[in-house]
Amino acid sequence: MRLGDILLEKKLLTEQELNIALNVQKITGQVLGKCLTSLGFITSSELAEVLAIQHGLEYINIREHPIEMGLLKVFPKNVTESARFLPIEETDGIIKIAVTEPSNIVALDKVRTITGKKAKPYLTDEEGFIDILEKAYYFLENPTEKIIEDAINLSLTTGVIPPDSFPRIVDAVLAEGIRRGATDIHINLNAGVVSIFYRVNGILEPGYFLPKSIHTGLISRIKILSRLDIAEQRLPQDGSFIFTFIGKKYEVRVSTIPTVEGESVVLRILFGGSEEFYSLNKLGFNQTLSSSLKTLIKKPNGIMLVVGPTGSGKSTTLYALIREINRLQRSVITIEDPVEYRISFAKQSEVNEKIGYDFALAGRNFMRHDPDIILLGEIRDEETAKIAIRASITGHLVLSTLHTSDAVSSIPRLFDLGADRFLLSSSLLAVLSQRLLREICPFCKTSRDLNEREKEIFVSAGLHCEKIYYGTGCKMCRNTGFLGRVAIGELMIINEKIRDMIYEGASFNALTEAAKEQGMVPLMIDGLKKVAEGVSTLDEVERIVG
Repeated sequence: MRLGDILLEKKLLTEQELNIALNVQKITGQVLGKCLTSLGFITSSELAEVLAIQHGLEYINIREHPIEMGLLKVFPKNVTESARFLPIEETDGIIKIAVTEPSNIVALDKVRTITGKKAKPYLTDEEGFIDILEKAYYFLENPTEKIIEDAINLSLTTGVIPPDSFPRIVDAVLAEGIRRGATDIHINLNAGVVSIFYRVNGILEPGYFLPKSIHTGLISRIKILSRLDIAEQRLPQDGSFIFTFIGKKYEVRVSTIPTVEGESVVLRILFGGSEEFYSLNKLGFNQTLSSSLKTLIKKPNGIMLVVGPTGSGKSTTLYALIREINRLQRSVITIEDPVEYRISFAKQSEVNEKIGYDFALAGRNFMRHDPDIILLGEIRDEETAKIAIRASITGHLVLSTLHTSDAVSSIPRLFDLGADRFLLSSSLLAVLSQRLLREICPFCKTSRDLNEREKEIFVSAGLHCEKIYYGTGCKMCRNTGFLGRVAIGELMIINEKIRDMIYEGASFNALTEAAKEQGMVPLMIDGLKKVAEGVSTLDEVERIVG
Protein backbone atom coordinates (compact mmCIF):
# COMPACT_ATOMS: atom_id res chain seq x y z
CA MET A 1 0.00 0.00 0.00
CA ARG A 2 1.04 3.58 -0.57
CA LEU A 3 2.04 5.68 2.44
CA GLY A 4 -0.97 7.98 2.16
CA ASP A 5 -3.39 5.06 1.92
CA ILE A 6 -2.02 3.44 5.11
CA LEU A 7 -2.29 6.74 6.98
CA LEU A 8 -5.88 7.16 5.81
CA GLU A 9 -6.74 3.59 6.76
CA LYS A 10 -5.31 4.07 10.26
CA LYS A 11 -7.18 7.39 10.56
CA LEU A 12 -3.95 9.25 11.25
CA LEU A 13 -4.74 11.56 8.33
CA THR A 14 -7.78 13.01 6.57
CA GLU A 15 -8.30 13.30 2.81
CA GLN A 16 -8.12 17.07 3.14
CA GLU A 17 -4.78 16.92 4.97
CA LEU A 18 -3.38 14.49 2.41
CA ASN A 19 -4.39 16.76 -0.48
CA ILE A 20 -2.75 19.77 1.22
CA ALA A 21 0.46 17.77 1.77
CA LEU A 22 0.50 16.66 -1.87
CA ASN A 23 0.16 20.29 -2.98
CA VAL A 24 3.00 21.34 -0.67
CA GLN A 25 5.08 18.46 -2.01
CA LYS A 26 4.74 19.83 -5.55
CA ILE A 27 6.14 23.17 -4.39
CA THR A 28 8.93 22.00 -2.05
CA GLY A 29 9.94 18.77 -3.77
CA GLN A 30 10.13 17.01 -0.40
CA VAL A 31 9.11 13.39 0.05
CA LEU A 32 5.53 13.00 1.23
CA GLY A 33 6.46 11.85 4.72
CA LYS A 34 8.61 14.95 5.32
CA CYS A 35 5.79 17.20 4.11
CA LEU A 36 3.32 15.56 6.48
CA THR A 37 5.55 15.96 9.54
CA SER A 38 6.59 19.53 8.70
CA LEU A 39 2.92 20.48 8.36
CA GLY A 40 2.23 18.84 11.72
CA PHE A 41 -0.42 16.47 10.34
CA ILE A 42 1.41 13.47 11.78
CA THR A 43 4.34 13.10 14.17
CA SER A 44 7.75 11.79 13.28
CA SER A 45 7.11 8.60 15.26
CA GLU A 46 3.73 7.99 13.57
CA LEU A 47 5.42 8.28 10.19
CA ALA A 48 8.05 5.73 11.24
CA GLU A 49 5.39 3.32 12.51
CA VAL A 50 3.56 3.47 9.17
CA LEU A 51 6.78 3.09 7.17
CA ALA A 52 7.58 0.01 9.26
CA ILE A 53 4.21 -1.49 8.31
CA GLN A 54 4.75 -0.59 4.68
CA HIS A 55 8.14 -2.33 4.57
CA GLY A 56 7.40 -5.27 6.86
CA LEU A 57 9.71 -4.16 9.69
CA GLU A 58 9.21 -3.82 13.44
CA TYR A 59 8.98 -0.31 14.87
CA ILE A 60 10.84 0.78 17.99
CA ASN A 61 10.41 4.00 19.96
CA ILE A 62 14.07 4.85 20.49
CA ARG A 63 13.15 7.53 23.05
CA GLU A 64 11.68 4.93 25.41
CA HIS A 65 14.20 2.12 24.85
CA PRO A 66 17.38 2.29 26.95
CA ILE A 67 20.68 1.92 25.04
CA GLU A 68 23.33 -0.51 26.24
CA MET A 69 26.31 1.80 26.74
CA GLY A 70 28.75 -1.13 26.60
CA LEU A 71 27.53 -1.99 23.10
CA LEU A 72 27.80 1.64 22.06
CA LYS A 73 31.56 1.57 22.74
CA VAL A 74 31.99 -1.02 19.97
CA PHE A 75 30.79 1.37 17.26
CA PRO A 76 32.47 4.80 16.80
CA LYS A 77 30.12 7.75 16.44
CA ASN A 78 31.34 8.61 12.93
CA VAL A 79 30.35 5.08 11.83
CA THR A 80 26.84 5.07 13.32
CA GLU A 81 26.21 8.65 12.20
CA SER A 82 27.24 8.06 8.58
CA ALA A 83 25.58 4.65 8.31
CA ARG A 84 22.44 5.97 10.06
CA PHE A 85 22.02 3.28 12.71
CA LEU A 86 22.19 3.00 16.48
CA PRO A 87 22.97 -0.27 18.33
CA ILE A 88 20.35 -1.02 20.98
CA GLU A 89 21.12 -4.39 22.56
CA GLU A 90 22.52 -7.83 21.83
CA THR A 91 20.33 -10.91 22.26
CA ASP A 92 21.40 -14.47 21.42
CA GLY A 93 24.31 -13.25 19.29
CA ILE A 94 22.12 -10.91 17.24
CA ILE A 95 22.62 -7.15 17.55
CA LYS A 96 19.42 -5.15 17.41
CA ILE A 97 19.86 -1.82 15.66
CA ALA A 98 17.58 1.20 15.12
CA VAL A 99 17.52 2.63 11.59
CA THR A 100 15.66 5.49 9.96
CA GLU A 101 15.59 4.08 6.44
CA PRO A 102 13.75 0.79 5.73
CA SER A 103 16.36 -0.42 3.24
CA ASN A 104 19.55 0.50 5.11
CA ILE A 105 21.87 -2.23 3.83
CA VAL A 106 24.97 -0.22 4.82
CA ALA A 107 24.08 -0.48 8.52
CA LEU A 108 23.74 -4.27 8.33
CA ASP A 109 27.13 -4.54 6.60
CA LYS A 110 28.84 -2.26 9.15
CA VAL A 111 27.61 -4.35 12.08
CA ARG A 112 28.77 -7.61 10.43
CA THR A 113 32.16 -6.08 9.49
CA ILE A 114 32.89 -4.69 12.96
CA THR A 115 31.51 -7.52 15.12
CA GLY A 116 31.14 -10.50 12.81
CA LYS A 117 27.54 -10.79 14.03
CA LYS A 118 24.18 -10.49 12.34
CA ALA A 119 22.10 -7.33 12.81
CA LYS A 120 18.34 -7.13 13.14
CA PRO A 121 16.95 -3.73 12.05
CA TYR A 122 14.10 -1.91 13.76
CA LEU A 123 12.66 1.22 12.20
CA THR A 124 12.59 4.36 14.32
CA ASP A 125 11.78 8.01 13.66
CA GLU A 126 14.29 10.57 12.40
CA GLU A 127 13.87 13.09 15.22
CA GLY A 128 14.20 10.50 17.96
CA PHE A 129 17.19 8.88 16.25
CA ILE A 130 19.18 12.12 16.02
CA ASP A 131 18.30 13.14 19.58
CA ILE A 132 19.22 9.81 21.18
CA LEU A 133 22.36 9.35 19.06
CA GLU A 134 23.73 12.71 20.16
CA LYS A 135 22.84 12.13 23.81
CA ALA A 136 24.17 8.57 23.90
CA TYR A 137 27.63 9.50 22.59
CA TYR A 138 27.73 12.68 24.69
CA PHE A 139 27.35 10.69 27.91
CA LEU A 140 29.73 8.03 26.64
CA GLU A 141 32.44 10.68 26.17
CA ASN A 142 31.40 12.99 29.06
CA PRO A 143 30.25 10.80 31.95
CA THR A 144 28.54 13.06 34.47
CA GLU A 145 29.65 10.75 37.29
CA LYS A 146 33.31 11.44 36.43
CA ILE A 147 32.82 15.23 36.48
CA ILE A 148 31.10 15.09 39.87
CA GLU A 149 33.62 12.59 41.26
CA ASP A 150 36.56 14.80 40.26
CA ALA A 151 34.95 17.79 42.01
CA ILE A 152 34.38 15.73 45.17
CA ASN A 153 37.97 14.44 45.24
CA LEU A 154 39.39 17.93 44.71
CA SER A 155 37.21 19.36 47.47
CA LEU A 156 38.13 16.60 49.92
CA THR A 157 41.83 16.88 49.08
CA THR A 158 42.28 20.66 49.10
CA GLY A 159 39.18 21.85 50.94
CA VAL A 160 38.28 24.14 48.02
CA ILE A 161 37.73 23.87 44.28
CA PRO A 162 38.47 26.51 41.58
CA PRO A 163 35.53 28.83 40.78
CA ASP A 164 35.61 27.72 37.13
CA SER A 165 34.66 24.19 38.25
CA PHE A 166 31.13 25.19 39.29
CA PRO A 167 29.83 25.80 35.74
CA ARG A 168 30.93 22.26 34.83
CA ILE A 169 29.24 20.82 37.93
CA VAL A 170 25.96 22.63 37.23
CA ASP A 171 26.06 21.57 33.58
CA ALA A 172 26.71 17.95 34.63
CA VAL A 173 23.82 18.00 37.13
CA LEU A 174 21.44 19.38 34.49
CA ALA A 175 22.69 17.02 31.78
CA GLU A 176 22.07 14.05 34.06
CA GLY A 177 18.55 15.37 34.70
CA ILE A 178 17.88 15.47 30.96
CA ARG A 179 19.27 11.97 30.51
CA ARG A 180 16.97 10.62 33.25
CA GLY A 181 13.98 12.56 31.95
CA ALA A 182 13.66 14.33 35.31
CA THR A 183 11.07 17.06 35.74
CA ASP A 184 12.75 18.54 38.83
CA ILE A 185 16.17 18.55 40.47
CA HIS A 186 16.36 19.07 44.26
CA ILE A 187 19.57 20.46 45.79
CA ASN A 188 19.61 20.48 49.60
CA LEU A 189 21.93 20.41 52.58
CA ASN A 190 21.36 17.26 54.66
CA ALA A 191 23.51 15.71 57.39
CA GLY A 192 26.46 17.91 56.45
CA VAL A 193 26.46 17.03 52.74
CA VAL A 194 24.90 18.48 49.60
CA SER A 195 22.28 16.01 48.34
CA ILE A 196 21.04 16.09 44.75
CA PHE A 197 17.83 14.21 43.93
CA TYR A 198 16.01 13.85 40.60
CA ARG A 199 12.23 13.58 40.26
CA VAL A 200 11.66 10.92 37.60
CA ASN A 201 8.16 9.62 36.81
CA GLY A 202 6.87 11.43 39.89
CA ILE A 203 9.35 9.82 42.33
CA LEU A 204 12.54 11.31 43.80
CA GLU A 205 15.64 9.30 42.86
CA PRO A 206 19.02 9.77 44.58
CA GLY A 207 21.58 11.46 42.34
CA TYR A 208 24.80 12.73 43.90
CA PHE A 209 26.12 13.54 47.36
CA LEU A 210 28.72 16.32 47.49
CA PRO A 211 30.87 17.85 50.26
CA LYS A 212 29.28 20.76 52.13
CA SER A 213 32.11 23.04 50.95
CA ILE A 214 30.68 22.91 47.40
CA HIS A 215 27.22 24.19 48.43
CA THR A 216 27.82 27.95 48.40
CA GLY A 217 29.60 27.97 45.03
CA LEU A 218 26.99 25.66 43.50
CA ILE A 219 24.05 27.82 44.62
CA SER A 220 25.82 31.02 43.58
CA ARG A 221 26.40 29.66 40.07
CA ILE A 222 22.70 28.81 39.72
CA LYS A 223 21.69 32.26 41.01
CA ILE A 224 24.01 34.00 38.55
CA LEU A 225 22.47 32.04 35.67
CA SER A 226 18.98 32.94 36.93
CA ARG A 227 19.80 36.63 37.50
CA LEU A 228 19.02 36.32 41.23
CA ASP A 229 20.63 38.12 44.17
CA ILE A 230 23.54 35.91 45.29
CA ALA A 231 23.86 37.86 48.57
CA GLU A 232 20.23 37.25 49.61
CA GLN A 233 19.94 33.98 51.52
CA ARG A 234 17.14 34.85 53.94
CA LEU A 235 14.21 35.16 51.49
CA PRO A 236 12.78 32.88 48.77
CA GLN A 237 13.67 33.81 45.19
CA ASP A 238 12.38 32.70 41.79
CA GLY A 239 14.05 32.95 38.41
CA SER A 240 14.83 31.06 35.23
CA PHE A 241 17.50 30.54 32.58
CA ILE A 242 18.02 28.73 29.29
CA PHE A 243 20.25 25.65 29.32
CA THR A 244 21.61 24.63 25.92
CA PHE A 245 22.46 20.96 25.68
CA ILE A 246 23.56 19.28 22.42
CA GLY A 247 22.00 22.02 20.32
CA LYS A 248 18.63 21.98 22.12
CA LYS A 249 17.38 24.69 24.46
CA TYR A 250 15.68 23.84 27.75
CA GLU A 251 14.02 26.38 30.01
CA VAL A 252 15.04 25.84 33.64
CA ARG A 253 12.87 27.46 36.31
CA VAL A 254 14.61 28.09 39.62
CA SER A 255 13.13 28.29 43.11
CA THR A 256 15.21 28.96 46.24
CA ILE A 257 14.05 28.92 49.86
CA PRO A 258 15.96 29.38 53.14
CA THR A 259 16.02 26.34 55.45
CA VAL A 260 17.57 25.71 58.87
CA GLU A 261 20.37 23.73 57.13
CA GLY A 262 21.01 26.31 54.40
CA GLU A 263 19.47 27.36 51.08
CA SER A 264 17.46 24.76 49.19
CA VAL A 265 17.12 24.97 45.41
CA VAL A 266 14.72 23.22 43.05
CA LEU A 267 15.32 23.33 39.29
CA ARG A 268 12.34 22.52 37.06
CA ILE A 269 13.33 21.39 33.55
CA LEU A 270 10.79 22.20 30.86
CA PHE A 271 11.16 19.78 27.95
CA GLY A 272 9.49 22.06 25.43
CA GLY A 273 9.83 22.79 21.75
CA SER A 274 10.23 19.75 19.56
CA GLU A 275 9.12 17.05 21.99
CA GLU A 276 6.30 15.03 20.45
CA PHE A 277 2.94 14.99 22.16
CA TYR A 278 0.83 11.88 22.25
CA SER A 279 -2.45 10.84 20.71
CA LEU A 280 -5.29 9.88 23.02
CA ASN A 281 -4.79 6.24 22.05
CA LYS A 282 -1.22 6.27 23.40
CA LEU A 283 -1.87 7.95 26.75
CA GLY A 284 -3.13 4.71 28.26
CA PHE A 285 -6.74 5.59 29.05
CA ASN A 286 -9.21 2.74 28.71
CA GLN A 287 -10.99 2.48 25.37
CA THR A 288 -14.40 3.59 26.67
CA LEU A 289 -12.98 6.76 28.21
CA SER A 290 -10.95 7.58 25.08
CA SER A 291 -14.02 7.13 22.85
CA SER A 292 -16.05 9.44 25.09
CA LEU A 293 -13.34 12.13 24.94
CA LYS A 294 -13.23 11.91 21.13
CA THR A 295 -16.99 12.44 21.04
CA LEU A 296 -16.92 15.37 23.49
CA ILE A 297 -14.17 17.23 21.60
CA LYS A 298 -16.48 17.45 18.57
CA LYS A 299 -19.03 19.52 20.52
CA PRO A 300 -19.43 23.08 19.19
CA ASN A 301 -19.43 24.79 22.59
CA GLY A 302 -19.14 24.20 26.32
CA ILE A 303 -16.35 23.67 28.86
CA MET A 304 -14.16 20.56 29.19
CA LEU A 305 -11.90 20.41 32.23
CA VAL A 306 -8.91 18.17 32.96
CA VAL A 307 -8.15 18.10 36.69
CA GLY A 308 -5.50 16.64 38.95
CA PRO A 309 -2.40 17.62 40.94
CA THR A 310 0.80 19.05 39.45
CA GLY A 311 2.58 16.48 37.31
CA SER A 312 -0.48 14.35 36.56
CA GLY A 313 -0.27 14.88 32.78
CA LYS A 314 -3.09 17.41 32.35
CA SER A 315 -1.31 19.49 29.70
CA THR A 316 -0.38 16.40 27.68
CA THR A 317 -4.03 15.34 27.64
CA LEU A 318 -5.10 18.79 26.46
CA TYR A 319 -2.62 18.57 23.58
CA ALA A 320 -3.90 15.10 22.73
CA LEU A 321 -7.46 16.47 22.65
CA ILE A 322 -6.37 19.29 20.32
CA ARG A 323 -4.92 16.67 17.97
CA GLU A 324 -8.39 15.14 17.63
CA ILE A 325 -9.72 18.44 16.22
CA ASN A 326 -9.73 19.25 12.52
CA ARG A 327 -7.68 22.44 12.78
CA LEU A 328 -8.17 23.18 9.08
CA GLN A 329 -11.89 23.72 9.74
CA ARG A 330 -11.94 24.97 13.34
CA SER A 331 -9.81 27.85 14.60
CA VAL A 332 -7.83 26.97 17.75
CA ILE A 333 -6.22 29.58 20.00
CA THR A 334 -4.31 28.85 23.22
CA ILE A 335 -2.84 30.67 26.21
CA GLU A 336 -0.31 28.54 28.08
CA ASP A 337 2.29 28.78 30.84
CA PRO A 338 4.54 27.89 29.12
CA VAL A 339 3.92 26.66 25.55
CA GLU A 340 5.23 23.11 25.88
CA TYR A 341 4.64 21.76 22.36
CA ARG A 342 4.08 23.38 19.00
CA ILE A 343 0.72 22.56 17.40
CA SER A 344 0.31 23.05 13.66
CA PHE A 345 -2.47 25.40 12.50
CA ALA A 346 -3.12 26.64 16.04
CA LYS A 347 -2.46 30.13 17.39
CA GLN A 348 -0.42 29.58 20.54
CA SER A 349 0.30 32.29 23.07
CA GLU A 350 2.36 32.28 26.26
CA VAL A 351 1.71 33.90 29.63
CA ASN A 352 4.02 36.81 30.52
CA GLU A 353 3.03 38.01 33.98
CA LYS A 354 5.84 40.59 34.10
CA ILE A 355 3.92 42.71 31.59
CA GLY A 356 0.47 41.74 32.92
CA TYR A 357 -0.32 39.22 30.18
CA ASP A 358 -2.09 36.47 32.13
CA PHE A 359 -4.88 33.94 31.49
CA ALA A 360 -7.59 36.48 32.30
CA LEU A 361 -6.26 39.20 29.97
CA ALA A 362 -5.74 36.71 27.16
CA GLY A 363 -9.21 35.22 27.65
CA ARG A 364 -10.86 38.64 27.46
CA ASN A 365 -9.18 39.38 24.13
CA PHE A 366 -9.33 35.94 22.52
CA MET A 367 -13.03 36.14 21.72
CA ARG A 368 -12.35 39.00 19.30
CA HIS A 369 -9.94 36.77 17.38
CA ASP A 370 -12.65 34.57 15.81
CA PRO A 371 -11.83 31.30 17.61
CA ASP A 372 -13.87 28.11 17.58
CA ILE A 373 -11.85 26.53 20.38
CA ILE A 374 -10.05 28.28 23.23
CA LEU A 375 -7.46 26.49 25.36
CA LEU A 376 -6.89 28.25 28.69
CA GLY A 377 -3.88 26.61 30.32
CA GLU A 378 -5.37 26.86 33.82
CA ILE A 379 -8.35 28.36 35.63
CA ARG A 380 -6.61 30.05 38.55
CA ASP A 381 -8.94 32.79 39.73
CA GLU A 382 -12.47 34.15 39.66
CA GLU A 383 -11.95 36.28 36.57
CA THR A 384 -10.55 33.41 34.49
CA ALA A 385 -13.41 31.13 35.59
CA LYS A 386 -16.01 33.70 34.52
CA ILE A 387 -14.25 34.31 31.19
CA ALA A 388 -14.22 30.56 30.48
CA ILE A 389 -17.95 30.29 31.20
CA ARG A 390 -18.76 33.40 29.17
CA ALA A 391 -16.76 32.12 26.20
CA SER A 392 -18.52 28.75 26.30
CA ILE A 393 -22.04 30.18 26.35
CA THR A 394 -21.23 32.49 23.43
CA GLY A 395 -20.52 29.54 21.13
CA HIS A 396 -16.93 28.50 21.88
CA LEU A 397 -15.50 25.19 23.07
CA VAL A 398 -13.24 25.89 26.04
CA LEU A 399 -10.55 23.47 27.25
CA SER A 400 -8.79 24.10 30.56
CA THR A 401 -7.30 22.59 33.70
CA LEU A 402 -8.04 22.90 37.39
CA HIS A 403 -6.22 21.70 40.50
CA THR A 404 -8.64 19.36 42.29
CA SER A 405 -8.27 15.81 43.57
CA ASP A 406 -11.14 14.25 41.60
CA ALA A 407 -13.73 15.04 38.95
CA VAL A 408 -16.65 15.89 41.26
CA SER A 409 -14.52 18.22 43.43
CA SER A 410 -14.20 20.56 40.45
CA ILE A 411 -17.83 21.66 40.94
CA PRO A 412 -17.45 23.13 44.47
CA ARG A 413 -14.03 24.48 43.43
CA LEU A 414 -15.62 26.47 40.59
CA PHE A 415 -18.28 27.75 42.97
CA ASP A 416 -15.45 28.90 45.28
CA LEU A 417 -14.09 30.84 42.31
CA GLY A 418 -17.38 32.68 41.94
CA ALA A 419 -19.00 30.67 39.13
CA ASP A 420 -22.74 31.24 38.72
CA ARG A 421 -24.76 28.03 39.34
CA PHE A 422 -27.03 28.44 36.35
CA LEU A 423 -24.27 29.41 33.91
CA LEU A 424 -21.94 26.65 35.14
CA SER A 425 -24.61 23.95 34.97
CA SER A 426 -25.56 24.99 31.43
CA SER A 427 -21.99 25.30 30.09
CA LEU A 428 -20.01 22.43 31.65
CA LEU A 429 -19.66 19.42 29.31
CA ALA A 430 -17.36 17.07 31.20
CA VAL A 431 -14.59 16.82 33.79
CA LEU A 432 -11.70 14.37 33.47
CA SER A 433 -9.65 13.63 36.58
CA GLN A 434 -6.40 11.84 35.86
CA ARG A 435 -3.18 10.49 37.32
CA LEU A 436 0.00 8.93 35.92
CA LEU A 437 1.01 5.45 37.09
CA ARG A 438 4.50 4.09 36.62
CA GLU A 439 4.54 1.13 34.25
CA ILE A 440 6.26 -2.11 35.16
CA CYS A 441 9.62 -2.46 33.42
CA PRO A 442 9.20 -5.01 30.59
CA PHE A 443 12.85 -6.11 30.90
CA CYS A 444 12.56 -7.41 34.48
CA LYS A 445 8.83 -8.08 34.72
CA THR A 446 7.79 -11.13 36.74
CA SER A 447 4.67 -12.32 38.59
CA ARG A 448 3.42 -13.99 41.75
CA ASP A 449 0.14 -15.20 43.25
CA LEU A 450 -2.12 -12.78 45.13
CA ASN A 451 -2.11 -12.76 48.92
CA GLU A 452 -5.35 -12.66 50.93
CA ARG A 453 -5.38 -8.87 51.30
CA GLU A 454 -4.94 -8.39 47.55
CA LYS A 455 -7.67 -10.91 46.74
CA GLU A 456 -10.02 -9.01 49.04
CA ILE A 457 -9.24 -5.70 47.35
CA PHE A 458 -10.08 -7.00 43.88
CA VAL A 459 -13.20 -8.88 45.02
CA SER A 460 -14.55 -5.76 46.77
CA ALA A 461 -13.88 -3.77 43.58
CA GLY A 462 -15.76 -6.35 41.49
CA LEU A 463 -12.65 -7.20 39.46
CA HIS A 464 -10.91 -10.43 38.58
CA CYS A 465 -7.13 -10.66 38.92
CA GLU A 466 -5.14 -13.86 38.45
CA LYS A 467 -1.56 -12.68 39.04
CA ILE A 468 0.26 -9.72 40.52
CA TYR A 469 3.04 -8.44 38.25
CA TYR A 470 6.06 -6.41 39.34
CA GLY A 471 9.58 -5.46 38.22
CA THR A 472 12.54 -6.97 40.04
CA GLY A 473 14.85 -4.13 38.98
CA CYS A 474 17.50 -4.14 36.26
CA LYS A 475 19.97 -1.81 34.53
CA MET A 476 17.32 -0.83 31.97
CA CYS A 477 15.08 0.73 34.67
CA ARG A 478 17.96 1.77 36.99
CA ASN A 479 16.78 -0.93 39.43
CA THR A 480 13.44 0.78 40.06
CA GLY A 481 11.26 -1.94 38.50
CA PHE A 482 9.42 0.71 36.48
CA LEU A 483 9.91 2.17 33.01
CA GLY A 484 7.56 4.84 31.63
CA ARG A 485 4.13 5.96 32.81
CA VAL A 486 0.52 5.35 31.81
CA ALA A 487 -2.60 7.45 32.44
CA ILE A 488 -5.66 6.47 34.45
CA GLY A 489 -8.75 8.61 34.64
CA GLU A 490 -12.33 9.11 35.77
CA LEU A 491 -14.62 10.99 33.39
CA MET A 492 -17.75 12.75 34.67
CA ILE A 493 -19.98 13.61 31.72
CA ILE A 494 -22.53 16.30 32.55
CA ASN A 495 -25.92 14.97 31.45
CA GLU A 496 -29.34 16.49 32.24
CA LYS A 497 -29.60 14.83 35.66
CA ILE A 498 -26.20 16.04 36.84
CA ARG A 499 -26.83 19.45 35.25
CA ASP A 500 -29.97 19.87 37.36
CA MET A 501 -28.14 18.69 40.49
CA ILE A 502 -25.37 21.27 39.95
CA TYR A 503 -27.96 24.03 39.56
CA GLU A 504 -29.78 22.89 42.71
CA GLY A 505 -26.56 22.80 44.73
CA ALA A 506 -26.46 19.04 45.36
CA SER A 507 -23.91 17.70 47.84
CA PHE A 508 -20.56 16.22 46.87
CA ASN A 509 -21.67 12.69 47.79
CA ALA A 510 -24.92 12.99 45.83
CA LEU A 511 -23.04 14.21 42.73
CA THR A 512 -20.50 11.39 43.08
CA GLU A 513 -23.19 8.71 43.26
CA ALA A 514 -25.06 10.22 40.31
CA ALA A 515 -21.86 10.32 38.24
CA LYS A 516 -21.18 6.64 39.01
CA GLU A 517 -24.73 5.73 38.04
CA GLN A 518 -24.22 7.51 34.73
CA GLY A 519 -21.08 5.45 33.99
CA MET A 520 -18.15 7.25 35.68
CA VAL A 521 -15.47 4.71 36.68
CA PRO A 522 -13.61 5.99 39.78
CA LEU A 523 -9.85 6.53 39.59
CA MET A 524 -9.15 3.70 42.04
CA ILE A 525 -11.11 1.18 39.95
CA ASP A 526 -9.40 2.29 36.75
CA GLY A 527 -6.04 1.92 38.51
CA LEU A 528 -6.91 -1.57 39.77
CA LYS A 529 -7.78 -2.56 36.21
CA LYS A 530 -4.23 -1.58 35.19
CA VAL A 531 -2.92 -3.86 37.96
CA ALA A 532 -5.11 -6.75 36.80
CA GLU A 533 -3.83 -6.21 33.24
CA GLY A 534 -0.22 -6.42 34.45
CA VAL A 535 0.55 -2.80 33.52
CA SER A 536 1.30 -1.42 37.01
CA THR A 537 1.42 -2.50 40.64
CA LEU A 538 -1.02 -2.28 43.54
CA ASP A 539 1.49 -0.28 45.61
CA GLU A 540 1.76 2.24 42.78
CA VAL A 541 -2.03 2.66 42.58
CA GLU A 542 -2.24 3.16 46.35
CA ARG A 543 0.62 5.67 46.22
CA ILE A 544 -1.00 7.72 43.47
CA VAL A 545 -4.72 7.45 44.26
CA GLY A 546 -4.70 6.68 47.99
